[in-house]
Amino acid sequence: MKRILTALVLIPLVLLAVFRAPLWLFLILCLMTALLCLREYASITQAYGMEPFRLLSYLYTAALFVMYYGTQDFGGAAMVSGILLVLLFSPFLLLIACMAREDLKQALPSAAMSYLSLAYIGLPLLILAILRDTVRGWVFVLFTFFAVWVGDTAAMYVGKSMGRHKLAPRISPGKTVEGTVASLVFAVAVCTAFAHYVPEIATGLARIHLLDDPQNSVLAGMPPYGRPPLWLAAVVAAVINVAAQVGDLVESALKRGAGVKDSGNILPGHGGMLDRIDALLLALPVAFLLFLAYGRQFVAG
Repeated sequence: MKRILTALVLIPLVLLAVFRAPLWLFLILCLMTALLCLREYASITQAYGMEPFRLLSYLYTAALFVMYYGTQDFGGAAMVSGILLVLLFSPFLLLIACMAREDLKQALPSAAMSYLSLAYIGLPLLILAILRDTVRGWVFVLFTFFAVWVGDTAAMYVGKSMGRHKLAPRISPGKTVEGTVASLVFAVAVCTAFAHYVPEIATGLARIHLLDDPQNSVLAGMPPYGRPPLWLAAVVAAVINVAAQVGDLVESALKRGAGVKDSGNILPGHGGMLDRIDALLLALPVAFLLFLAYGRQFVAG
């Protein structure tokens, strides 16, 4: 029950942020989520006997978001260059910080774990903001959320009621093959329906003032909302869902190796923030690459 109540509170807030928050606020929300996850990630790495550079991890993650926002007026090439500079220079700065560690045998593992947090947590949550910031990016974000959320819900209920065959008992004893298949099937079905009815959904959202009237964008020279081929929507949904399930297993493996059940206790019924978004951390980069290649067919006729 706690899990359901938490979801009922969080999901409307997340959707409201997707539709109405200005870019600066959405970036702050994503950064705050990243910092909470980094705190939990640091606790997990401590259980492995390593002490990450917490403050530097926070600062470098924040630098990713600041760099993206600060290069808005200079075009896409400047944004990419700024983000790459942070990713390229941060390992050297972490290695320099290693020299101050008393136990030098722990210096390199600590620096490596700190740098991993940028790619594992910081960059995927920045990608969420980038996806949302693209033209009609709400379509990409909701499609990705549905592929993850619907799949997660289907896996949980089908796995508990019908699951007989363990998927990865050494990593996550509760996950079943039946739940995994249900996750894929339900995610593909819901995402395909969503993609097909995007024009109607956009019109409905405009009526309740969550979106600008689609006709306004057409008058401004943009093409009307389109419908992607059903096979393409299904394939994209399937790939994102598989990535999400793998992302879930990755965090489970990290926790099992650390000997902890949950990454934290900030969300009743869900555990920590990292427990809640673990599937998104791999799903978002995969979704970004897919929409980079096929996104136009999802948002334009």
